[in-house]
Amino acid sequence: MDIISDEDLSRRVIGLAIEVHRQLGPGLLESAYEECLCFELRRAAIPHERQRRLPIRYKGFELEYCYQIDIVVDDALILEIKSVDHISPVHEAQLMTYLRLSGIPIGLLLNFNSPILKDGIRRRRI
Repeated sequence: MDIISDEDLSRRVIGLAIEVHRQLGPGLLESAYEECLCFELRRAAIPHERQRRLPIRYKGFELEYCYQIDIVVDDALILEIKSVDHISPVHEAQLMTYLRLSGIPIGLLLNFNSPILKDGIRRRRI
């Protein structure tokens, strides 16, 4: 893939997420939206990794317990997929933790349970 700006990558991914939402609508499980969004990313030839493990480093040790990031796009953008009534502070804190621990500077919190997806998108940067 050509080198593109963070802003362009975010826009492209949001466009694909809107297409998924347009096709499926709200009300499904997060895993359904994640699967369909990965399908769209593959079709668009955008490199990504699903369910990337993020280990916990504690006092110089890497512990077995780890987080799993829903989707990492081109090693530059974290996608946290939700299908909830509303985005709460704990969802935003989760994304910020993933950004901080991974070193990836930008993330999108995508709530597919919103009637209009653009109302359920939060973009965060560390």
